[in-house]
Amino acid sequence: MASRFWIAKASALSERVPLPAVLALGLTQIIGYGTLYYSFSILAPDMATQFAWSREWVFGALSAALLVGGLTAPWLGVLFDKIGAGRAMTIGSFVAALALTVCAFAPNKAVYVVALIAIEVAANLVQYGAAFALLVQLRPQVASRSITYLTLIAGFASTIFWPVTTALHAYLSWQSVYLVFAALNLFICLPTHAWLSLGPTTFRAVVSTTSPRLEGMLPPSQRRIGFAVMVTGFSLMSLVSSAVLVHLVPLLSGLGLGATAALVGTLFGPSQVASRLINMVFGKNLPAVHLAVIAAMLIPGGVLVLLLSAPSVAGAMLFAVIFGMGNGLLSIVSGTLPLHLFGSDGYGKLQGKTMAARLILSALAPFVLAFAMAKIGIALSLGLVALLGGLAILSFGFIAALLRPLPAQNYSNQIQ
Repeated sequence: MASRFWIAKASALSERVPLPAVLALGLTQIIGYGTLYYSFSILAPDMATQFAWSREWVFGALSAALLVGGLTAPWLGVLFDKIGAGRAMTIGSFVAALALTVCAFAPNKAVYVVALIAIEVAANLVQYGAAFALLVQLRPQVASRSITYLTLIAGFASTIFWPVTTALHAYLSWQSVYLVFAALNLFICLPTHAWLSLGPTTFRAVVSTTSPRLEGMLPPSQRRIGFAVMVTGFSLMSLVSSAVLVHLVPLLSGLGLGATAALVGTLFGPSQVASRLINMVFGKNLPAVHLAVIAAMLIPGGVLVLLLSAPSVAGAMLFAVIFGMGNGLLSIVSGTLPLHLFGSDGYGKLQGKTMAARLILSALAPFVLAFAMAKIGIALSLGLVALLGGLAILSFGFIAALLRPLPAQNYSNQIQ
């Protein structure tokens, strides 16, 4: 009787979202994205002045750092599996604090660029890829729901840190702002990640005796091609998202919508959060591959709305909502689809490989679109971007087709 009680208790625990972990990770994700990503665009002009660079060169340095960070992502993904994502995130918080500090005290351009690279490597250790891996390692059965809740909380990073960075920068130099951000990573994120890496040992033991792993939906014979197609789809979506967002102001200006840039910017963030909230409430039983198809349709769909409706202000607003919702769902499916298809075994390694492809294309996308706009014009460039996004729809549609032969009962058991 006693053993049945503990088995039942363990089963109930394994079906619950680890809410304290999700809330703690939500806080660190807001700080991680806010200090290591969203703050850069606000501080970049003063950075350029400090090192006598043009803004283009400063953003070029960031792209180079993103590229190097992408190349390190596969190794970091293996690290998540080898030592645990919680420990990797603890190390990442320390590296982030150190890199921000070095960047603030950088005496020359070379040290500044090296510090930027360290910041991007640290970002891969503490942002979504690592956080998703940690949630999978804690409770794989409910990891999809945990990831959805986490992205809902972390979606407020830009809403919080754009005004926070602006307010701090009104009184402090960019170097001092980075020192404040280093302190946030060191004194809030690091101990939080250390706590998550340890966890109550009895709790972890109870869960591990009943449900140590989650099986993937794809059979082994189809996993190689399934992974290649999935990474292709994610990479294309990231390319479209990065290219459009970096060049949003010149794109709108070239279409006669320059005055709407501020309005579009205010709609984008809430649309991301709204899509995640809608999915959390109404999409609980929606398979991850179907959600990926929806996200892949929304992103190029938004681009087409902008292209075909310009110079309509209403069209630009609709673009912001559709495109933002697609980006919001992309964050979710980048965590849930690999788990859905391949299971919990080696999830960190899968995340690392996926992050690498996405980050490399995200780093190259701004240059590619800038070149295209100069050579073939804005309208044709947007059409080409929408076409690339459409290929992502085909990629996820192909994956959905691979899943159809599976028995219906087995399929329904795996999508929880």
